[in-house]
Amino acid sequence: MKTLINLDFTTKLSESLALKNGLLQVIIGPRQVGKTTTVLKYLEENHPDKFLFYSADEVFNATSNWILEIWSKARSEKKILVIDEIQKCENWSAVIKKLWDEDKRNKKEFPCILLGSSSLEIQKGLTESLTGRFQLHKAYHWNHEESEKGYGLSFEDYLKFGGYPGSYNFKDKDDWAKYVKQSIILTVIEKDILQYHAVKSPALFKQAFEIIMSYPAQEISYTKLLGQLQDKGNTELIKYYLSLYEGAFLVKVLEKYSAKKIITKSSTPKILPLAPCLYYLEILDEYKKEELGRVFELVVGAQLVRTDESLYYWREGSDEVDFVLKKGRKLYGIEVKSGRKKSQKGLEKFKAKFPEAKLIMITFDNYKEFEKNPMQFLENC
Repeated sequence: MKTLINLDFTTKLSESLALKNGLLQVIIGPRQVGKTTTVLKYLEENHPDKFLFYSADEVFNATSNWILEIWSKARSEKKILVIDEIQKCENWSAVIKKLWDEDKRNKKEFPCILLGSSSLEIQKGLTESLTGRFQLHKAYHWNHEESEKGYGLSFEDYLKFGGYPGSYNFKDKDDWAKYVKQSIILTVIEKDILQYHAVKSPALFKQAFEIIMSYPAQEISYTKLLGQLQDKGNTELIKYYLSLYEGAFLVKVLEKYSAKKIITKSSTPKILPLAPCLYYLEILDEYKKEELGRVFELVVGAQLVRTDESLYYWREGSDEVDFVLKKGRKLYGIEVKSGRKKSQKGLEKFKAKFPEAKLIMITFDNYKEFEKNPMQFLENC
């Protein structure tokens, strides 16, 4: 089995370290997608005996002193410092800022790679303390090409079990489901979310996740989601829950595209699970035609998320476009067709309203080409 990752970190890291620009290399992404494995493999193959690896997950109390100690060791030995799950370190961003600034003033900079699996905590630290001092790399759930190359996963199986490579070796469906739920999802909820964020009712929060996952690539109002929770609350509670799950790399919440930002911000959300297995966990059965279409749509959406461009959906009355991607002045209306009959009326209405938009249709037939390089595919269509 090959060690793969969504982003070619070996090339990215090689280029960044070769530049010797002294910037912190920050890698964020979901748990269990191979961030740490890939970085360590790259370093072992290209910089053997020239790096030090530490994980805050393996330290009972990762304090400021712990960071200072390992930083000083790496500096004195002139080695690359790798710190995994950096968000678990107390006051990590302020401490690293202080150390990094001191080394820069004294011209003692050395390469440092920080990895994390909680976007909210990492982003908070980066923006509050480390502005201008880091280069950010993003990892994602595995797509089909990576899953096929690494484990021989068929596209049919990918639409059910895809996303977390560590789960691909399970042959029994129930064992697979227990592993994903208990070893991945529950760990993300308890370690990456509840440990750092105030949630009044953890049980309600976990229930909300199951409800959210039952609407793959669908528009669903905050009020409707709230109505399915077994407790009182308001729409702000649902928005808060969604922001936490989005920050933990489990979902992407899409807003409705509009030329008027106020309409975009007040729109009904479209919820996009970032791996097909997250929805399949809720049914553990063969897909119905409508479900297959939704899952294929979320797979396409997850690939569009990788472009790191602004992503939306569009609807006006009964007319809709699955995804709208905006890159600078370029606008793309993207429709996903899974074999079911689908009207072109939505795309036509979208084009009439936004004449500058380029219309794209993604099907099972051209998906592989699209997946290889989504942005290039859109530009060449």
